[in-house]
Amino acid sequence: MSYRIAPSILSADFARLGEEVDNVLKSGADIVHFDVMDNHYVPNLTIGPLVCEALRKHGVTAPIDVHLMVKPVDRIVPDFAKAGATYITFHPEASEHIDRTIALIREAGCKPGLVFNPATPLDVLEWTLDKLDMVLLMSVNPGFGGQKFIPHVLDKARRVRRMIDERKLNVSLEIDGGVGPANIRAVAQAGVDTFVAGSAVFGACKDSDPNRYDSIIAALRAELAKA
Repeated sequence: MSYRIAPSILSADFARLGEEVDNVLKSGADIVHFDVMDNHYVPNLTIGPLVCEALRKHGVTAPIDVHLMVKPVDRIVPDFAKAGATYITFHPEASEHIDRTIALIREAGCKPGLVFNPATPLDVLEWTLDKLDMVLLMSVNPGFGGQKFIPHVLDKARRVRRMIDERKLNVSLEIDGGVGPANIRAVAQAGVDTFVAGSAVFGACKDSDPNRYDSIIAALRAELAKA
């Protein structure tokens, strides 16, 4: 299995965001993860399409994975597509018509995905999995960075991996929340291939050395090699 590391810019230094993203990608990260919160679906407010557009104008060419923690969803999808998003994922309970929102993301030229909170059932995947490019499992409750990993999400990961493999689909399985060197191997062994790490990457490296992310990305890769 090919593994991808997706640092969340929620934990980056926003005063020099372009430089932060350049450095983490140079150190071996694969995807730029956007946590978009609206102070409505979740009790926090973060970033919008202008930040995505700014990173593209800055010269970032890596995939940008936009996780929408917003309600309603459909209004903001075209804005992020225009701004340069690669993936757009959303929570099924935040859309009145899940199938329509998936189609809207696809028609906008982006790859759609669904996000499941720790206690959200997976039933909707029975009818949507073949229309998705990504399934994102939250291993913390959404809305805040720096939370501890919720272990029972590994059981959900195994279930989703079985569904993907049984249907022979090319769907990424991503996890977000509390992932770091101490548990990333166990997460990979549960069938996950894409790993969001915010605090573990940006939060672990506070100085201005452009190579400061090399060691943490290398540590994550070393654990994945043992999976």
